[in-house]
Amino acid sequence: MDSELLFSAILGLVGFGALAYVVLAPTQSDKTKKRLTQLDAKKNAKRASAAAQNDAASKDRRRKVTEALSKVEGKTKEIKKAKKRRVTLEQKLEQAGLAFGPREFYIGSIVTACILGVVGLISGQKLIVTAGMFFIGGLGLPNWYVGFAISRRQKKFTNEFSNAIDVIVRGVKSGLPVNECLKIIAAEAPKPVNEEFEQLVEGFRIGLTLDQGMARMYERMPLQEVSFFGIVLMIQQKTGGNLAEALSNLAGVLRGRKLMEGKIKALSAEAKASAMIIGALPFLVMGAVKLSSPAYLDPLFLTKTGNFILLGAGLWMSMGIFVMKKMMQIKV
Repeated sequence: MDSELLFSAILGLVGFGALAYVVLAPTQSDKTKKRLTQLDAKKNAKRASAAAQNDAASKDRRRKVTEALSKVEGKTKEIKKAKKRRVTLEQKLEQAGLAFGPREFYIGSIVTACILGVVGLISGQKLIVTAGMFFIGGLGLPNWYVGFAISRRQKKFTNEFSNAIDVIVRGVKSGLPVNECLKIIAAEAPKPVNEEFEQLVEGFRIGLTLDQGMARMYERMPLQEVSFFGIVLMIQQKTGGNLAEALSNLAGVLRGRKLMEGKIKALSAEAKASAMIIGALPFLVMGAVKLSSPAYLDPLFLTKTGNFILLGAGLWMSMGIFVMKKMMQIKV
């Protein structure tokens, strides 16, 4: 009897426990769900706050980039307008990297003109030919030499500029400030890169801002590569960011441009050779005829009609050479 009562008590307790669990379990589940809902709400709020902060930072960065680009665009337009204006002789000599000034240039032009004029008089040329030699010596040859020096210096600068940017990238990654990297380039880079960066560093020493220094550098070396370099530095200064990565990408772009220029030169080599042969052919034929029959071409040089024919032929040949040269030039 006692065992039956004990067994009944145990069953009653188990049943009561089961009933309590059934009654209380939904309440506990609701509390758990409520707690989980609150945690999810807090997480979502934190995510929304972080997203809002990121959006605000992104908008602020885009605003700064836009402002920097607008300033750069404005300065680029100013530089282009200044470039469209007539470049002074002093600026040309500075771009060519020549050690003399306008006064020495004019003296050299007068000396060259006098030398060619004397050569024309001594060789017994006609007065108009002698006058032409005089003007070529005074105006043509000196200006051609300055233009040739500018082109040669800009080509050397372009070939070494990407290596100079790599120096800045490695310096920034190692923890050096940008000014120290510029000083390293000014001290160790080959000419004319070191000369331009030396003047840039010297400008910073006397108080020029980055915008002013890059504008002066672009005036001395009016190349797209310099303009790209200045844009990257100015945007990084205004908005921050990974300067090493930006300059590394710029160096890759410049090397890609140089590679493309090499491919263009290789593809246009045949056309250039054909143009040179076609341009030299009339002179070669004239020389061969002059050697075989000296008196055959005398009317071209001794009569007015022949002189006009030679002048017209020279003009047409010059136009043809100019057109072929423009057709072979491909801007990258």
